[in-house]
Amino acid sequence: MKIRYLHTMVRVKDLEASLAFFRLLGLEETRRNDYPQGRFTLIFLAPPGQPDCPVELTFNWDGDDGLPSDSRHFGHLAYEVENIYDMCAHLQAHGVTINRPPRDGRMAFVRSPDNISIELLQMGGALAPAEPWASMANTGHW
Repeated sequence: MKIRYLHTMVRVKDLEASLAFFRLLGLEETRRNDYPQGRFTLIFLAPPGQPDCPVELTFNWDGDDGLPSDSRHFGHLAYEVENIYDMCAHLQAHGVTINRPPRDGRMAFVRSPDNISIELLQMGGALAPAEPWASMANTGHW
């Protein structure tokens, strides 16, 4: 039996803030579909050259207040990055809180404007521990 990854869907409340966040991560919009009858927009973003690994942002034009709370317990999105310290510094410079700093030179967690947990992993082996990350405490949850 064959299986193929398609995408991960997350609902967003502020479309522009969410797009800005995912662009900070380096993702590019690969496709966008507006559904006027259903009053929602789907936007697919993926790392450059990896259109088969998208995240789907679902934006409900009238908000999500009327949707049932079904406790689907979304975990996180994970992205491998070329230099975890550079990525965390870039995100932090744009106001993103580093919830779990890359103290080990390998893993960090941040959250999107919609509180979506994003895991960042260092490509290849871990980088040598470096400041300010090595002594930075956790902030909030991830």
